[in-house]
Amino acid sequence: MNPMILDEIVKRALCEDIRSGDLSTQGAVSPLSSAQATLWSKSEGVIAGLGVVRQCFWELDPNVTFTPSVHDGKRVRKNTLIAEIAGNAHALLSAERVALNFLQRLSGIATETRKLVDAISPHSAQIIDTRKTTPGLRMLEKYAVRMGGGQNHRFALDDAVLLKENHIAAAGGIIPAIKKTRNRVGHTTFIQVEVSHLTGLEDALEAGVDAILLDNMTLDELREAVQQVNGRVILEASGNITLVNAADIAATGVDLLSVGYVTHSPKALDVSLILERIL
Repeated sequence: MNPMILDEIVKRALCEDIRSGDLSTQGAVSPLSSAQATLWSKSEGVIAGLGVVRQCFWELDPNVTFTPSVHDGKRVRKNTLIAEIAGNAHALLSAERVALNFLQRLSGIATETRKLVDAISPHSAQIIDTRKTTPGLRMLEKYAVRMGGGQNHRFALDDAVLLKENHIAAAGGIIPAIKKTRNRVGHTTFIQVEVSHLTGLEDALEAGVDAILLDNMTLDELREAVQQVNGRVILEASGNITLVNAADIAATGVDLLSVGYVTHSPKALDVSLILERIL
């Protein structure tokens, strides 16, 4: 992760939560107090975001020691010790909620991704994410997908071309959209086009693309598309992919399954911070 972007994200989150001061901590705890705390999992899942948690505490006290007991990408059981933390009590208490928010969300993303990766493991397809991420947190959420065993699609619009139905409609069809784009972006840029019907496959192949996104196709249509393309380009299945149907979709022979819900609506992993001692 880019450390400058991480620093900016964490600072913004802490400023949102603390604003002009933590009234509870300032009122009840001496600013000279030191504290020791532990992080625990309260449910089974995959951990992601320990570096973000550490940065939350370091922003308030660079002398905080953060000692992880597991690593990002590790599957943990309920009641597993995640990390030990020690430092200024105000720093630990004021950063607690923000740190937990990051850890719960990123670990939730990693956990949901790992479930999908495990579900399609008998097949050669890979799970990839989308740009359906929380504004401002894309770097972190795509990192969490990788920690869950998935791969990243485009990070941003300047990474590659993905011509979807609105681009195609505005350009006057699949072939014009691809040809106009290729002329403007050059031969080194990766171009993918969305196809929602089998009739568009040959147009996409004729115009020259690197990958085709098969949008909301049935299993029979996906199998037919795989046979028709016969390995000439990368095939990505997309649309309403869940843990229930992921294995069946992967079995059709597509290369990629893009899944939006792992970043836009994951269930947060339940974790807690316990203050063990005040010195």
